[in-house]
Amino acid sequence: MSPLWVNAVGTAAALCSMTSFTPQILKIWRERDAPSVSLRMWLLTVTGFILWTTYGVLLHSWPVTVSNAVCLVLSGVVLWLKWKFRAA
Repeated sequence: MSPLWVNAVGTAAALCSMTSFTPQILKIWRERDAPSVSLRMWLLTVTGFILWTTYGVLLHSWPVTVSNAVCLVLSGVVLWLKWKFRAA
């Protein structure tokens, strides 16, 4: 397979992963409500992105590092919103 196609697939996958957090972030922010967000799932997701980002750094692979660092930040935003709008 051509490297161009391989890079196109990787880029598309990274863009999908990075933008997938946006609807959840916007929903929580608009509703100021996050009890339906699973804390355990998001903690596991953040941990996974920490590991993927570290893996990218160790491989010196900027596409893996950058895309997973962006996903780490966005999943961290969901966790922050979960904390910010927690039930009093």
